[in-house]
Amino acid sequence: MRGIVSDNLKPLLKQVNQGIEQAKASGAAFEPAIIRQNLENLTAYMIPGPEVPLIKNTFIKAGDHSVAVRIYHPNPEKALPVLLHFHGGGHMCGSIELYDPISRELAIAANAIVICIDYRLAPEHPYPCGIDDCQFLLENYQDLLQGYKFNQQLYLAGDSAGGAICTSLVANNINNSKISIDKQILLYPSVDYTMSCPSITENGEGFLLEADKVRWYFQQYFQLDNIELETNEATASLIKNASPLLGAFTHKMPKTLVITAGCDPLRDEGCLYADKAQQAGVSVEHYQFDELIHAYMLLSKLVPEQYHQTYLMIKKFIEAK
Repeated sequence: MRGIVSDNLKPLLKQVNQGIEQAKASGAAFEPAIIRQNLENLTAYMIPGPEVPLIKNTFIKAGDHSVAVRIYHPNPEKALPVLLHFHGGGHMCGSIELYDPISRELAIAANAIVICIDYRLAPEHPYPCGIDDCQFLLENYQDLLQGYKFNQQLYLAGDSAGGAICTSLVANNINNSKISIDKQILLYPSVDYTMSCPSITENGEGFLLEADKVRWYFQQYFQLDNIELETNEATASLIKNASPLLGAFTHKMPKTLVITAGCDPLRDEGCLYADKAQQAGVSVEHYQFDELIHAYMLLSKLVPEQYHQTYLMIKKFIEAK
């Protein structure tokens, strides 16, 4: 079923849809630099984040390259849990800077030390480079916190492609005795690279993120000429194996909060992930904002009530035993 969007978002969507129509009519192709800048431009629609007592820019040395990270500590006098924050952007866009307000809000809502990472992006660094960076952070984040007070509670949080990273890390480390993830927070997560859920079609046009752009993102990420499953067996296997929704679900997965948007092409895969996890015996909370679109967290000035409600849900989820 196609979503019915909030009146607060209609002026922006009208403007965006006119631009998309003009671009399609002119035959303009997607370009990484333009898509990245367009996402960064959403800062104009974002509520500034709250003050956080301690913020530090640093980096991790992952093999032969360095990866920037930013640490947010809301109470340096206390030993708090750690939350690893993975930003969205189709595995091609997004940055620590763009997501700074969200990292700040997460630090306060979760009462946790947040570490946000500028993982490598496609197409320059295709799959699995970004996940490899995030896996390195997962294994070594405590090295970044020398001199800080923290405890052993560990949370993951991510929206869209960041949700793909969270769920991939959970799946990849489920039997890793050295890694213990206590909770994960997924905001309109991308968990199915096969693009096989009905909402891809039902909400695939007119709601900011469109199905053809999702397909293009995945083509860049996997370095494929065509994302369709019927291309060949190797492509099908790669895409299926990379899709957290199509992997194994087990009761050993962490407690999970999933928040979906009713006007999002990725809506159904987020709902299915929540259902599959719950059926496997995982403690799951799922909430849907029926009137919102993908990436609404980057449009907080337009939907402030739902934006703040999201953090209240995160706070409640973290505080629950």
